[in-house]
Amino acid sequence: MAEQKFKSGFVAIVGRPNVGKSTLMNQVIGQKIAIMSDKPQTTRNKIHGVYTTDHSQIVFLDTPGIHKRQSKLGDYMNNTALNTLKEVEAALFLIDASEGLGGGDRFIAEQLKKVSTPVILVLNKIDLIEPEALLPLIEGYRKLHDFAEIVPISAKLGSNVNTLLEQLAKYLPEGPQYYPADQITDHPEQFVCAELVREKILHMTREEVPHSIAVTIEDMRVEENGTVYISAVIFVERDSQKGIIIGKQGAMLKEVGRQARQDIQNLLGSKIFLELWVKVKKDWRNQERVLRDLGFHRDA
Repeated sequence: MAEQKFKSGFVAIVGRPNVGKSTLMNQVIGQKIAIMSDKPQTTRNKIHGVYTTDHSQIVFLDTPGIHKRQSKLGDYMNNTALNTLKEVEAALFLIDASEGLGGGDRFIAEQLKKVSTPVILVLNKIDLIEPEALLPLIEGYRKLHDFAEIVPISAKLGSNVNTLLEQLAKYLPEGPQYYPADQITDHPEQFVCAELVREKILHMTREEVPHSIAVTIEDMRVEENGTVYISAVIFVERDSQKGIIIGKQGAMLKEVGRQARQDIQNLLGSKIFLELWVKVKKDWRNQERVLRDLGFHRDA
């Protein structure tokens, strides 16, 4: 019997904001590496998740949601998502089955026609619809694009995710194992820690505040007693937002720190001392230099 050849490749996850891209990534990897929130535009950078079996390795790129642009940060996010499609062996076009076909999906389908990459349509959140609604929904999407495969799933519950992975493996070429088998992301720990802090703020704030924040790790080191010391700065655009993030007598900031520390401890497996600071950078989302300093690059 011939030995099974190892297959590997890169797969982009694309779709409108808030369709469950990060939830799917975390479900596949089995650990939180991409932040989740019910706010649109949660993911700003390509998150690389690595899924390895005995016979294959898939490197997932969880792209920012493609959306109507309202700032230079929005331009960056859309460019990142669309450029990713040129780098991969296959693309997962994730849609929210509970919302049905909308203008945003049509726009993305048009972008997908510009590349030769095989596209798998993934109907997510099937747990939120009646079974008889699924076939008509599939027929509606089938008219948008010549999809390589169509797979209904629930990323939240994990339903049919293994089937999706099996279908994906068919599109991987023979190739090397890019990352060690136990590595689940290629992002530095600082990046993931900053994202976990940002996730807590997204959960606890509303209106304009979520889109006005960025988080950077200024210092991260292991102390002599084994505790990991992390100093993080939360940037906002206005003084009023700074007040909201800090909260009455510092209560909001304290709660953000408490929740983020728990997730970071789970990620690193070490005791954490987390120090949070809040600074104002006026209108940072429209300033090229500031965006660059915070890690957003136009050619990403």
